[in-house]
Amino acid sequence: MMTELFDQFMIPELFGVKLLPIFILMPTLLAYYPNMTRTNRLTSTMLWLIKKTTKHLLSTMNAAAHSWALILITTIMLISAMNTLGLLPYTFTPTTQLSMNMALATPLWMATVMIGMRNQPTHSLSHFLPEGTPTMLIPALIIIETISLFIRPLALGVRLTANLTAGHLLMQLISMAIMKTNLLLFPAMFATLTLLMILEVAVALIQAYVFTLLLSLYLQENTHE
Repeated sequence: MMTELFDQFMIPELFGVKLLPIFILMPTLLAYYPNMTRTNRLTSTMLWLIKKTTKHLLSTMNAAAHSWALILITTIMLISAMNTLGLLPYTFTPTTQLSMNMALATPLWMATVMIGMRNQPTHSLSHFLPEGTPTMLIPALIIIETISLFIRPLALGVRLTANLTAGHLLMQLISMAIMKTNLLLFPAMFATLTLLMILEVAVALIQAYVFTLLLSLYLQENTHE
């Protein structure tokens, strides 16, 4: 039973070739179609959502961070697409893999840190030792602040992985319970699974938003004027 439960998190293979790159590129391939420049209800809705999301993410950031608008909106769209497509039958969710999330979170976090160190090194280094710190606490505080800085990409990756993995496991358990339940309890179990599916779609979108929002907060901290 445990083997079947965690089979959904194994990277699928075809003739010994990992299919993870295909699943990562799938949202981009599905989003493109001929005559994409032609305006219709779908493209208008997508452009409206992109505009609103970008405006919301940049509303609390200064002008120096606005150059990251394309990176932020691309990140939230990519994660949202992979999270939601993974809820379809016979698919795979790449963002349930910690290695995938860490490979996405680490370079983005490192870029925000490098921006801060290049443009305002004094302000960036001042976070390690706030003004007025007692002399006895200086070594311990520097160590704590350094750990808190380097744990940020781990927090981004683990948060995304844990939330999606927990939801998928819960849906799998309820699905297995439905197959073994009697007909009297079937409607209640099926209604529970339906509500959980709606919740998982919301979680998939919210986690993409939280990932991008935290990244924008790190960027804002390192571009503070």
